[in-house]
Amino acid sequence: MSDKVRLGIIGLGAEGTMYADFLKEERVGNMEIGAICDILPEKKTAAEEYGVPFYEDYQEMITSGDVDAIVTTVPHYLHPEMGIYALDNGVHALVEKPVGVYTKQATELIEFAKSTPELKFGVFFNQRTNQLYKDIKAIMDSGELGKLRHTSWLITNWWRPQGYYNQSDWRATWGGEGGGVLVNQAPHQLDLWQWICGVPESVFAKAQYGFRRDIVVEDEVNALVSFADGATGTFITATHDMVGTDRLEILCDKGKIVVENSKDVTIWRLHEDEQVLSNDMDMDMVKKLFTGKVDLNDYMSTETKSYESVWGEQHCEVMRNFAAAVQGEEELLAPGGDGINGVRLANGIHLSSWTGQEVSLSDFDEETYLAELNKRIREEGKFEERN
Repeated sequence: MSDKVRLGIIGLGAEGTMYADFLKEERVGNMEIGAICDILPEKKTAAEEYGVPFYEDYQEMITSGDVDAIVTTVPHYLHPEMGIYALDNGVHALVEKPVGVYTKQATELIEFAKSTPELKFGVFFNQRTNQLYKDIKAIMDSGELGKLRHTSWLITNWWRPQGYYNQSDWRATWGGEGGGVLVNQAPHQLDLWQWICGVPESVFAKAQYGFRRDIVVEDEVNALVSFADGATGTFITATHDMVGTDRLEILCDKGKIVVENSKDVTIWRLHEDEQVLSNDMDMDMVKKLFTGKVDLNDYMSTETKSYESVWGEQHCEVMRNFAAAVQGEEELLAPGGDGINGVRLANGIHLSSWTGQEVSLSDFDEETYLAELNKRIREEGKFEERN
């Protein structure tokens, strides 16, 4: 292998073009474009501008010998079959989020990847390269703040007007896209939330379908999850909020982390476990507390920090890390197997909202979910059912 991994880009839309431009600009030192594939023949002109071979069939590109790895910038349902075909033909696979639309589909790819351990299988979770979230994960993994008590993420700052949904027949459909905000805008946050706080055991959710948009999929979600040891969490998202909010809170036994706008972080570190401080506060101190005579800053320290990022650097870092893993130099920051967590949680939220019941995630009923999904695909009458 040369000193650069040759990447085959499947799908030269907005995302695929962005990755191609990053590589053309040599922003990823250990990776280059090997070939481009798109079902639209008119994209050949664009591919020629990058100076690489063009294919209309992704299978032909994968078996051409022009690429060492692929990235799947295509509709969500296609990610697993393309990933499997690449791995089955000796080509490394970097699959866009989500790894699959439903767990049965995602698991098929993940299980197949285990049969090709010599090949790298990653998922394009670029937010895992964000130094802000890497630092928060390090704090949580260290245990310095104690056990998780509660976490919430309110993320509504991706307003999508109706024209966005009207741009193509497959968008915002069950058969074409597999859902709304949960499978399109929110997968990065669903991944980060579980990457940092742990994988929840169950979920109870209320989702609104076509609430303020003329679509059949969800444009608003309110979900309550339960973690091990009694910890809980809430996840709220929507695409109809023009103002938008992005606020992540993580409350632990010995402190709290708050992130605003994925940029500004405040960390409170208690001098003792909160329960110890509570038990040591007698009634005289409680009276002083209620009358404003106790300064809680005496019981904790506060750290604030702001993070800046350069456009595209997170995407470039995912590609650089993936290429380094292919070359045997680094471990994957986002192994493909991790992608099942976000898919399972999104599926669980859907299923809970459809049934009105709390849904177990530790032994998720993927057959029931798939049956409910296919029911909605049949009602649309535009796409084939899934298996």
